[in-house]
Amino acid sequence: MAMILTDEERALAAGERGEAAAMAMRIAAEMGRLLGAERMVHVASAHIDGALYHGDSGVHFAERLVAGGAKVAIPSSLNVGGLDLLHPQTVKADAHRHEMALRLMRSYEAMGCWPTWTCAPYHAGHRPKLGQNVAWGESNAVAFCNSVLGARTNRYGDFLDICCAITGRAPYYGLHKPENRLATIAVDTSAISPELKGADVFYPVLGCWYGAEVGTAVGVIEGLPPDTSEDRLKALAAAAASSGAVGLFHVAGVTPEARSLAAACGNVPPARTIRLTPEMLRQARDRLSTVAGDRIDAVALGSPHFSLPEFAALEALLPAERFGVPFFVCTGREVVAELERQARLARLAEAGITVVADTCVVVAPILPARGGVLMTNSGKFAHYTPANTGYQVMYGSLADCVASAATGRVRRDERLWQ
Repeated sequence: MAMILTDEERALAAGERGEAAAMAMRIAAEMGRLLGAERMVHVASAHIDGALYHGDSGVHFAERLVAGGAKVAIPSSLNVGGLDLLHPQTVKADAHRHEMALRLMRSYEAMGCWPTWTCAPYHAGHRPKLGQNVAWGESNAVAFCNSVLGARTNRYGDFLDICCAITGRAPYYGLHKPENRLATIAVDTSAISPELKGADVFYPVLGCWYGAEVGTAVGVIEGLPPDTSEDRLKALAAAAASSGAVGLFHVAGVTPEARSLAAACGNVPPARTIRLTPEMLRQARDRLSTVAGDRIDAVALGSPHFSLPEFAALEALLPAERFGVPFFVCTGREVVAELERQARLARLAEAGITVVADTCVVVAPILPARGGVLMTNSGKFAHYTPANTGYQVMYGSLADCVASAATGRVRRDERLWQ
């Protein structure tokens, strides 16, 4: 399929704004052609995933853009990097990895990107408007942007994201198109107890089940509380995106494009309706844990990055005594700054909590090198921890994680799952 470029886009590809912008335009247009797009679309903002160090080639690509004079044309926030720039001692990288990760992060800053260094840019104020076309990377951020904010983006991968940011354009295909945002699958949650739906522990499990069940399809979930919080939707989005490549979901009566089931489906009956049962949820929850037994060696929270309300919930559970195992909470630097302003960091440190900014424990060498069992309340952490860190994983609620960290022995409240 031929890609039709405007006069302005052709001039950009020919070098009107310099070598780097020309390369970015050519890459974005060719990717669009391969993806079946007929044209490009202007985008209002970007969230860049490519600044996380995975190898030297990514550094060389970014530095070539900088050398060619690249500057982003739209507001562009940055996903986590490979280092915690606020607490350098937290990441135990060898000299080469440290140098290259830092060079990569500085290159993206040099291109004018907003150094948010968070997988939850919506906590830092990056919140595009309903219906706006944007170019976002990072799986949870994409799902949140599409589903909770109602902006329009595809799952833009590393390096295509920065090309879109430099040109201010993205290929017009997929979830940019209104007709592709309609739900074709309905999930009926009426068989799930209100008590479980009212608990934070439910939403990552729902997301993991949903992602594995629907894959890349667009669905609408019925029966969740109308006051479901953004943090719960964030947890659902992150788990669904990591377990099934979900880019968009709707929640009837909650998310902006789903005033009702009919609205989410475009007034067409869904092609498939799934009745979610407690047994299906229990099976999904059990898959989040990769190990049996009652011993844990560390706790990690904050994937996606912890919000201020989530910190408040954690603080309300802190024991009088210091935790018995290492305890990590990953968050964005804007949240760290607010915690510091409110003089809340000292109490967290007294409890034995290491606050990680700018990165997270599954993409940087932060966890103790000896390995073992990591406990978490994050569906995304549970999904990625074994392959990325060598740790086995135990899933539980926030309260379960706090109670277990006190002694290093698993304590989980099973009553909601009966």
